[in-house]
Amino acid sequence: MARRLRFIGTDSKNGGCPAVHEDLHTGEIVVQGTPLTNPEDLAQLQHFSSGDAAVVVPRELLVNHGPKEIERVPKLIDLEEFGRLFETFAHTAWRLETRGGYASDREDPTYTEFVETGVITPDYDDEWSRNIRAQTAAGKTIGRVRIVDQPPTAGQLFLLTDAPRNAAAGEDMRYLWRRDAEARHLPTEDFWIFDSQLVARLNFDDDDVLLDVEVITEPAEVLRYCQVRDAAMHQAVPYEAFAAQVAEKG
Repeated sequence: MARRLRFIGTDSKNGGCPAVHEDLHTGEIVVQGTPLTNPEDLAQLQHFSSGDAAVVVPRELLVNHGPKEIERVPKLIDLEEFGRLFETFAHTAWRLETRGGYASDREDPTYTEFVETGVITPDYDDEWSRNIRAQTAAGKTIGRVRIVDQPPTAGQLFLLTDAPRNAAAGEDMRYLWRRDAEARHLPTEDFWIFDSQLVARLNFDDDDVLLDVEVITEPAEVLRYCQVRDAAMHQAVPYEAFAAQVAEKG
């Protein structure tokens, strides 16, 4: 079975090697770099066998992107503390949404309305909208990119129909087809970035129920998520244009 690898980081300015990846199942680290092939160099390596391969990477790669702990202990916060992040962030909040649906959406009365009629009656004065209006009025920036399957799931179509409510509150709502996200090697993680300093990773079960929120503040890890944000934003389109694409595809 193929490994499930997650890109951790690179110091390359052009997106090439050297780079570091992590095996999400085993925790093993995969280092990508220039092969060491000179026989005289290989002869100096200790414990080097015929089945081994040696690569050369800058010291900075391991310092900046190598793991700092043998076992990573997640820092979890409850939903109340998570909610406060949307009131206390200083400058920017940004989300990548990657799932086919969310259990919390299916519990919303407007979801039933959407399934039955194909339309919804947005609540432009719900608690979320009131807070986002307050934050954007204070000069803060809030946005997200939603990754959508082809064809879209019912949950994704529901959120696309509800996107005008988010936009009316002040969010920059953008969309990206999953095939394009995969071509850009975007992760399947669902997360928020606050002020480019703190990442809140949302962990779900197989039924799309939010299990917990993991806070990440380690600089190299936060940088990786910021790079994901930049890659997603580069190709994502505003929700109005994406809705037109969906309608055109039928």
